[in-house]
Amino acid sequence: MNSNKLYQIYGSNAAEMAYTLMEKANVISLLRPDMKIVLKPNLVVAKPSTSGATTSPALVEGVIRYLKEHGCNNIAIMESSWIGCGTKSAFRVCGYEDLSRKYNVPLKDLKQDETVLLQYNGIKINVCKSVYEADFLINLPVLKAHCQTMLTCALKNLKGCIPDSEKRRFHSMGLHTPIAALNKMLKTHLVIVDGIMGDLTFEEGGNPVEMNTVILGTDPVLVDSYAATILGYTPEEIDYIPKAQSFGIGNILNENTELIELNKNFSQRTFKPSGIAGRLANYIEEDSACSACYGSLIHALYRLEERGRLRRFKGKIRIGQGFRGKTTEGIGVGKCTSGCSMHLGGCPPSSVNIMKFLDENIGK
Repeated sequence: MNSNKLYQIYGSNAAEMAYTLMEKANVISLLRPDMKIVLKPNLVVAKPSTSGATTSPALVEGVIRYLKEHGCNNIAIMESSWIGCGTKSAFRVCGYEDLSRKYNVPLKDLKQDETVLLQYNGIKINVCKSVYEADFLINLPVLKAHCQTMLTCALKNLKGCIPDSEKRRFHSMGLHTPIAALNKMLKTHLVIVDGIMGDLTFEEGGNPVEMNTVILGTDPVLVDSYAATILGYTPEEIDYIPKAQSFGIGNILNENTELIELNKNFSQRTFKPSGIAGRLANYIEEDSACSACYGSLIHALYRLEERGRLRRFKGKIRIGQGFRGKTTEGIGVGKCTSGCSMHLGGCPPSSVNIMKFLDENIGK
């Protein structure tokens, strides 16, 4: 599988989406039946995936089904929730105990694991031994924002592979450099991003945004740099992404990147935004908007609000399939609103492009 390729699919059936992506990317070509395979979801807290905080068990089910149907049965799910939250509680609340029983896949609480001391570029980190000794690591992060690093996706998800004492130390080291160094010491072989429901502001959830997408790649730097654009950032704004590239872990989005979209974004929204996302919805006039397009707009509006650019904006931004063929004054986002006098195309447009477009037009 070419590391310059990213695969993306839209929809709401996470299990089928994950399975389809793995099949399309021919993931089995990377595997042997005798490999010890570790699945690393993001179960930072004991909250269901609908909170925007944790990896959907349905997505992991699709991964397990693909592996088992292709003769790979030495599989374990491993995680260490954040400090103060018990991993076993997260396994139960997030639906992983049921998943474990259904497919006979063991759950490993890495808080109870032995560690090995690894070193790169003068940085020493204790890493959980069970993950380090695996033959193949499948990283299953949630696409969401973070209050300190702005983005948490593939690279930061490996923070769940170190003991709590190291998690504390990462914060004292500034997070970005140790996150990059950890990814040099602990190789991710495959990334499958849960973009079904992520959070707008914080890794603990509470302001969920429905995006209804799943992304697959083998380069965690490439995956994260693409994920950053979906949330309204350039890759360079997330310090650990260029650091990881400088450490030789992978490459930021570039002219050689090939994005393979398996379908167009025609998934209708099924989730009503709440919290901050609900408040930002007051700036939107939508008619049958798809979830990924609508979610990108919410993320862009939040980034603009952080910069003080929405204070004087009194209008509405049109979005959705209901605007097809209609000519109107004002701002429209997405190809369905091409009849608006100020229009940004794309299906869906990235949040970072929406943000730039709105920043140039909301004062007009």
